[in-house]
Amino acid sequence: MGKKGKERVQVILECTEHKDSGLPGTSRYITTKNRKNTPGRLELKKYNPILRKVTIHREIK
Repeated sequence: MGKKGKERVQVILECTEHKDSGLPGTSRYITTKNRKNTPGRLELKKYNPILRKVTIHREIK
């Protein structure tokens, strides 16, 4: 196996605004990131189907 398999890791992104809204459920996405290039927490704008708008989703451990 080459280097590629060791650098990329699966991460879970969770909506930051959903907790404050008080609505049931969660908005989560699964993606991959390169651990070498982005050692910190990943933040992406993704669609939240419960709130029906685009929100910031942050990586969780």
